[in-house]
Amino acid sequence: MNNGYNTGSLQVTVLFFATLKDRAGTSRLTVEMPADSHVDELQTWLTERFPSARDFFPSCLVAVNHEYADRQTLLKDGDQVAFFPPVSGGIGSGTQFPEYFSVTTESLDLNLILEKITLPTTGAACIFSGMVRGQTRRGKVFETDYLEYEAYPEMAESKLRQVAREMRERWPEVEGIAIVQRIGVLQPGTPTVLVACSAGHRDSGVFDAAFYGIDRLKQIVPIWKKEVGPAGEIWVEGEYYPQAGE
Repeated sequence: MNNGYNTGSLQVTVLFFATLKDRAGTSRLTVEMPADSHVDELQTWLTERFPSARDFFPSCLVAVNHEYADRQTLLKDGDQVAFFPPVSGGIGSGTQFPEYFSVTTESLDLNLILEKITLPTTGAACIFSGMVRGQTRRGKVFETDYLEYEAYPEMAESKLRQVAREMRERWPEVEGIAIVQRIGVLQPGTPTVLVACSAGHRDSGVFDAAFYGIDRLKQIVPIWKKEVGPAGEIWVEGEYYPQAGE
């Protein structure tokens, strides 16, 4: 990109996900910008470059180097800038208790995951698992042949750890936490996500923590799903807009 500036330039890597990826016809590109450019200037250029995605840019989310950002964020040379719609929904983070986070294409093994967060002191565990529905009621019944899950993996695993930190702040008696998201093409009846909490007793907050964990995952973790069925296909997008730094 050359706008006639003589004050130097910077290069950023731009990533597109979900609807924006489909409309732009690409998932990644390198863009040269004038020095001291902000996200909004990059977005303006992208809107001109990809007119088929023009209607989606104003409402999309932006992340710079795996953290949510606003349009006034100043860009630096080498930044990775991701644009995506609101989201549909390793081990260890310095805590003494076990944690397990993964974004994977592999099937979810409940027993194996539970084993990773079980301690000698564990006397209770609460597990939430989401599954692919074969039918969805939105006024009338929509049939689903399969769901296709996509993620921004590097940022997703970082945000899974953030969700766990928030859970611990609210329910300090929780011991182990596991949050696992499966991606790829998944058939009806297939488990897609798992949030599990372990603790010494059932009254330690494990139920509330697991409930919070899945809700928060669907707010801030960059994962999307495409619903495919006889009526066609559609990216299912959320309505929550995280703030910069959230």
